[in-house]
Amino acid sequence: MSILRSLVKKEAIQIVRDRRTMVITVIMPVVLLLLFGFAISTEVNNVRLAAVVDRHNDMTRDIIERFSVNEYFSFQGLVSAGDADRLLRKGESDAVMFLRTVEGQVKAQIVIDASNPVIAQAVAGYVQGVLGLVNSAISPILTYTLYNPQMKSAYNFVPGILGMIFILICAIMTSVSIVREKETGTMNLLLVSPAKPYTIILGKLIPYFILSCIILLMMLLISYTILGLPVSASIFNVVLVSLLYIVLSLSIGLLVSTLVSSQLTALIVSAVGFMLPVIMLSGMIFPIDNMPQPLQWLSCVIPARWYVDAMRKLMIQQLDLSLVFTNVCVMAVMTIILLALSIKKFNSSK
Repeated sequence: MSILRSLVKKEAIQIVRDRRTMVITVIMPVVLLLLFGFAISTEVNNVRLAAVVDRHNDMTRDIIERFSVNEYFSFQGLVSAGDADRLLRKGESDAVMFLRTVEGQVKAQIVIDASNPVIAQAVAGYVQGVLGLVNSAISPILTYTLYNPQMKSAYNFVPGILGMIFILICAIMTSVSIVREKETGTMNLLLVSPAKPYTIILGKLIPYFILSCIILLMMLLISYTILGLPVSASIFNVVLVSLLYIVLSLSIGLLVSTLVSSQLTALIVSAVGFMLPVIMLSGMIFPIDNMPQPLQWLSCVIPARWYVDAMRKLMIQQLDLSLVFTNVCVMAVMTIILLALSIKKFNSSK
């Protein structure tokens, strides 16, 4: 036990002494979370909307008033049909709403600039949502949004950012740290010492596990306070599943460290081999169901895919832990396999 304590203390001192790495490790997760939570957003704001009305009445005034006060729209006022065409063609308006009154009923038609289809779809959804709230002769469109009524993109990005951050810290930092021991020759001294291989492994991993737990606490505080994610009793399950994912990420870093011999190689393998799949195939940004079938199968071996999905169910939908049982089992099996391979490879190098 004293050997393990000494190894943990030695690794912790190395982490603290490397101030640049320490700052990056602590500051970068906060920056990424805030960046994706506020700056990088899939929400469409300040939609430039003009309106063409054939004749005013109480119903059209009600509709225009709702668009004027809606925070997602920048209402440009009433224009003629000719001006509406000019505004769209010159890109000065994102959408034009035509309101015609026929036999006491208001007929609404929306013309949207679809040069950017993502924005066009969002605008169409916004317009339908506002029209559905109008108590007029327009047939009401009743839409109920579960879990994320404000449609905040932070709700979607936070689970994905957590999955990416822990791969970045646990896998990359751990692999580079162990390979550094190989390059300096101190790993050979450890291997010929009385310390058992699993003791050396634990001594290297425990400081990064503790650091990851501190970062997890910071991320959850920011998510539940600044970003406004809903707080519920499921926070215990969030922490529990996150701890499992942290151990899984540490196992990935350990395996990489046994396969490479230089810090640069470890960094490239960890960054390219794991960061890109996390971003592209975990469901963090792109829905997995929309991917071609081969890529959906490939995503099954990406640990972040199961973690991100579990976090969305626990943090956003606030579901019970039993409903992410499959995700937990898959990550647990991955952890056992990776640890077994890492320890076997590590033992063979002794």
